[in-house]
Amino acid sequence: MPYRRNVTLQFAVLIFRQKGVSMDYKKMAEEILPLIGGKQNVMSLMHCATRLRFTLKDGALFRPEDLKKVKGVMGAMFTGGQYQIIIGTDVSHVYEALTSLTGIQNGKTDVIEKEDLSGNKQGRMAMVMDVISSLFTPAIAAITGAAMIKVVLVILTMTGLMDASGQTYQLFSIVGDAPFYFMPVILAYTSAVKFGVDPMVGLTIGLIMVHPTYMSLIEAGEPIAMFGILPVTLAKYTSTVLPVILVMYVASWVQKLAEKLSPKVIRFFFKPLLTLMIMTPLTYCVVGPLGNLVGKGLESILSVVQVSAPWFLPIFFGALGPIVIMLGMHYAVTIPLALAAIQAFGYDTLGPGFLVANIAQGAAAFAVAYLAKDKDIKSLATSTGISAVLGTSEPALYGVNLRFKKPLYASIIGGCIGGIVCGIAGVKRIVFGPTGLTSIAIFIDPNNSMNFVFALVGVVVSFIATFVISYVLIKKDKSILDEIGR
Repeated sequence: MPYRRNVTLQFAVLIFRQKGVSMDYKKMAEEILPLIGGKQNVMSLMHCATRLRFTLKDGALFRPEDLKKVKGVMGAMFTGGQYQIIIGTDVSHVYEALTSLTGIQNGKTDVIEKEDLSGNKQGRMAMVMDVISSLFTPAIAAITGAAMIKVVLVILTMTGLMDASGQTYQLFSIVGDAPFYFMPVILAYTSAVKFGVDPMVGLTIGLIMVHPTYMSLIEAGEPIAMFGILPVTLAKYTSTVLPVILVMYVASWVQKLAEKLSPKVIRFFFKPLLTLMIMTPLTYCVVGPLGNLVGKGLESILSVVQVSAPWFLPIFFGALGPIVIMLGMHYAVTIPLALAAIQAFGYDTLGPGFLVANIAQGAAAFAVAYLAKDKDIKSLATSTGISAVLGTSEPALYGVNLRFKKPLYASIIGGCIGGIVCGIAGVKRIVFGPTGLTSIAIFIDPNNSMNFVFALVGVVVSFIATFVISYVLIKKDKSILDEIGR
């Protein structure tokens, strides 16, 4: 009990301190900017839950070792096709300060991005990761917010506090479904921004893919041809991700062509007119169906994994979740896969893996906090441990576990053990959302109450295994004990 009160007090003090230094975000941004080459070197900037993500003209000006010395910065690296700085949950404040200093609007400067990023020799895979991450990162808030609305509705109906046939439920259900149903519209905007298409034209193209009239044509099922000769594939694009991304990439080239063909005097309306005139048949007859075909192929692969080997993904991401995060692939890879799986099957099995991986990160940090005598390390490990078990593991990963290494090894082992439990039990994530104790209800399956129970079992097993292994490994490492003040 004394230790528990001590931990709670430290966490409260840390929160107070963080609020007290909120005016230093501008200073932090001013220190970061010259270490990435100054505002003239920034081509685009965005942020996720814990990281600043840059596209730079000259990557040689990015100084990760010096950036790590800036107070409040937990790490800096080039990964996933982007230059990234790990800040933690205060990242939005630093982002606002940086946008003010750089004059960035909508995540980009007025510099047009080139394929090779002005000399940055990125591999094709890194460029693909950069693009996908850039498309999904801005949409995370809407996706997770709507997902949690659906979770709340599940809880309210299961406890009898709300009637599923009532009007209130129906209206909130619209909120929960809207971002997923209209995913092509959301991605049309983010893709337009990334590929340099006029955002409003991009939104229009996204809207034609889910327009009620088009949906009614699909339901009718009668053959359709544009201009009487171009057959239209009546593919359903609601809740899909790949078709609209391919469509918007093609639209970026079509818009450049329209720019060249439009006389200056009438360019204001002729360029969007020509873009839409060309993109409409391409969307309905060529590019959209091609994207739909690729999406179906991805669903087939996911079907084989989730149906034939449902244990694989929980174990893989349970063990290697922190590695995936360090590589910057947790947005570029896992979000499209999870959304595709949930849209096709009503669940995904990546979520259980990341759930136990996050819990393992928290448990490893708590082990450090338990053993540490140094007040700063104890305070940092405690607060980041709490953040990890609640669903945001990067502060614990970069601030504590990677620093001491042995806790990271323990978290990989403990996450793997938790993943085995979830994999054998067939745990599924029913609603897309962040994985942690605050959102544990996303594992509630109205058709299988044991799904939630086994998710909790995986959490407990992962936490205990990781804590014990971390404790043993740290106790045997004199260098760590000296650093934490034992």
